[in-house]
Amino acid sequence: MTFRQALALPRTNLVVAGVLIMLLGNFMFALNDAMGKWLVASYSVGQVLFVRSVGAFIVLAPMIARQGIAPLVRIEKPWLQALRVLLATADTAFFYAAVIYLPLADVMTFYMAAPIYIAALSHIFLGEKVGWRRWLAIAIGFCGVVIALRPSSSSLSLSSLFAVIGSVSFAVSMILGRRLRGTSDTALVTWQTVGALIMGFLLALGDWRPASGVDWSAMLLLGAVSGSAHMLITRALKLAPASTLAPFQYTLLLWGVVFGIVFFGDVPDKQLFVGSAIIILAGLFIFHRQKVVDGGSKPETVPRNMN
Repeated sequence: MTFRQALALPRTNLVVAGVLIMLLGNFMFALNDAMGKWLVASYSVGQVLFVRSVGAFIVLAPMIARQGIAPLVRIEKPWLQALRVLLATADTAFFYAAVIYLPLADVMTFYMAAPIYIAALSHIFLGEKVGWRRWLAIAIGFCGVVIALRPSSSSLSLSSLFAVIGSVSFAVSMILGRRLRGTSDTALVTWQTVGALIMGFLLALGDWRPASGVDWSAMLLLGAVSGSAHMLITRALKLAPASTLAPFQYTLLLWGVVFGIVFFGDVPDKQLFVGSAIIILAGLFIFHRQKVVDGGSKPETVPRNMN
């Protein structure tokens, strides 16, 4: 079944598809986070960001060739597009800056607050109704994150401020992605990657370090992984309301546990499993409430420009 044929499916099916794509995108983002932390331990944020952006074009180049240059130039709401590019670039740069000094778990704790920002902003800017039950479930889910990850005493450092700014930037960029759902996925991610490329180049001018072939390959692979993740998240936001998808950001915690064991030797304890259970239950309840609300509301129009 092609994606255009999928547009003819009932809205409930579109929401389910959006959730599944969001889950896959979160897996890719978690892999990106673990790889990024490993790389910025040896190389500057600017250098990693620049080479990562070059690597992202491995994924984007075939898509750009298929749709042509015109859709990249003729985009809706240019100023809103520019703001989204700026925020998405800030999200990545501040994340890498934070994980240089903070454990990955600490930084992810701040980023787990993003669904709360998204739910509030989607209500204000997108007109998506978020009932008190879902607000309560989001709050409980965030409590589960705190229980599971336990921010360390270094959370009050300047690095924690980087993580907070990055998480807010991430949340707002997701909202803008929903607002700009008439723009093709390729155009959204291409300009976002160009923004990161420029920012990485400027930051790397004063701190460029020689690297081995393995590390160059890892940085390029990081770009391919992040580019795929952004494409998946962008598509998911066009299929389902941002407030529905927001709680599924919590699945980053599950992948964080897996990658923590594999790459950093961090073995989870019972408290982490308790927090994970709370997060998963909160996310499932919010998805259930969205289905209940959708049952009595007018279906949302899905844009046709989805390439």
